[in-house]
Amino acid sequence: MIALDSILLLGLIVLAMVLFVSERLRADVVALCVLVALLVFGLIEPDQALFGFANQATGIVAAMFILSAGLVRTGIVDWLVRRLDRWAGKSKIRLLLVLCITSAVLSAFIINTAIVAIFLPVAFALSQSRKLPISKILIPVAFASQLGGVCTLIGSSTNILVNSIAVESGVGSFNLFEFGRLGLILMGVGLFYLIVISGKLLPKRKGTYQQIDKYRLVDYLAEFTVTKDSKLIGKRWEEIKNQDIRDIRLIKLIREQKAVWHPQKTLVRESDILLVYSDADKLMNFKDHFSLQTMADVVIDDKKMSSDEVKLVEGLIPPGSRLQGRTLKSSNFRRLFQCVVLAVQRRGKVIRQRLDNIQLEQGDTLLLQCDKEEIQDILRSSDLIVTNELTELNLRRDRAFIALGLLVAVITLSALNIIPILTAVLIGVLGMLLSGCLSVEEAYQAIDWKVIFLLGGILPLGLALQQTGTASWLADILLKPLAGLGPVFVLAALYFITAVLTEGMSNVATAILLAPIALSLAAGMGVNPQPFLIAITFAASTSFATPIGYQTNMMVHGPGGYRFADFARVGVPLNLIFWGISVFLIPLFWPF
Repeated sequence: MIALDSILLLGLIVLAMVLFVSERLRADVVALCVLVALLVFGLIEPDQALFGFANQATGIVAAMFILSAGLVRTGIVDWLVRRLDRWAGKSKIRLLLVLCITSAVLSAFIINTAIVAIFLPVAFALSQSRKLPISKILIPVAFASQLGGVCTLIGSSTNILVNSIAVESGVGSFNLFEFGRLGLILMGVGLFYLIVISGKLLPKRKGTYQQIDKYRLVDYLAEFTVTKDSKLIGKRWEEIKNQDIRDIRLIKLIREQKAVWHPQKTLVRESDILLVYSDADKLMNFKDHFSLQTMADVVIDDKKMSSDEVKLVEGLIPPGSRLQGRTLKSSNFRRLFQCVVLAVQRRGKVIRQRLDNIQLEQGDTLLLQCDKEEIQDILRSSDLIVTNELTELNLRRDRAFIALGLLVAVITLSALNIIPILTAVLIGVLGMLLSGCLSVEEAYQAIDWKVIFLLGGILPLGLALQQTGTASWLADILLKPLAGLGPVFVLAALYFITAVLTEGMSNVATAILLAPIALSLAAGMGVNPQPFLIAITFAASTSFATPIGYQTNMMVHGPGGYRFADFARVGVPLNLIFWGISVFLIPLFWPF
């Protein structure tokens, strides 16, 4: 008979899974809700509440964010990626080969969200110079970063987490390159698939480099000529408070075939051309009210929206951005970045109205109109990634080699088991701070606190599964029908369940939920639990079928102009291939 504690815990797990999948609340907030519920219902003791925050997995993940930031801030990663143009050649196959291999190799040692953030503008520049659709490039680069992450213990937060669970349960620690045997095989197969096959499955979107088309703004833009009878003549746009233009935005003022600097402050004259933005019906009312003449047969494109002083740029809200959860108004976006937001794209849906009050989310892309002199300030911000502009390369040569040396030292000390991996990464962090590769403030900013609070809040759930006996009960329920089929079948089932759950909810939460069950299954069958933990690690760290399954997928969703189905078309076959290979090879590398 199942105990009341187990019933409460299972109900809490189901509710948490629904919240994770529905995304009604942020993943870290859901995790904290789980933590509070565990305490309220007495499923963990009060002195266990900070178990997740004090766990070595949480410390290693936080340290890896700082180490990755040290390498990025010194410019060495950016410098390496910029040199890819020399090796990429002119063909799509060669470009993909260079981008994907570099992304995979770097992501084995650096947080992959940082790698994708650097690759985004470089991929745009390289694909545009070769007239290749960016929609054929970005998904392979994002997926390749996951391929690299499964090759080392520090390549993914999931790897670190499962290793911590293995240590605490008495299974023992995995070494730094433990996953490399299987990881390198999957990387090779995955790279072949992404470079040779994915191009046939990925869309070739027209108008890839026209932001006007991508954000579907054509019906919201119009060019009007100021006639001699217009009430606008002799007035500045910023002075007009008429109700009829409250929702009309002046994008550009053209006088004698030249764009005027600061059109909002310029006195309007007869024959001026106004490029304005609003709903179609409001544009027509505006035209009639101010006696304007529509410019016929005019093609409005990105070039028309830009000038010598003004440019269109696309900004991505990255993981860890301080803009997440805030509106354009509450974040003082316009004052902070000195630019106007024309539209927001979220998971394929374009939002153009009431932009000031929209709560920004990770993965949102914003179409911005900025003064060119302000763009460099935006490029330097860690809260917004400009996808279609390259930053000025800032390679701090003296610090860059120190940062690289510190990473090599961390890898060497860990790989040779000279000191524990937590000690090694903390030494690396201290070295980054003392050498000036990173300031203390930059180190704090580098940590994705959403991930830390997700770990801190959800790790006690695994503890509760074990302490209440729920993990053993679930294992017994599963064991009866599966026991006669053998451990390989159980391994296949665990991998498949993990892969499916990861596509809809946090990979960290999935691993924490299934690892205790896997340990109980192994104990009940009298087999080595390592193969089961390895299966969960690889399945949770390679999420290809949805844009919400992994942060890097979300980062390329908007900039690549992808739809939800594009990820499934390319990702589901790759997930199935990895499933088959892993189920075959895991028992060979980690025998039962």
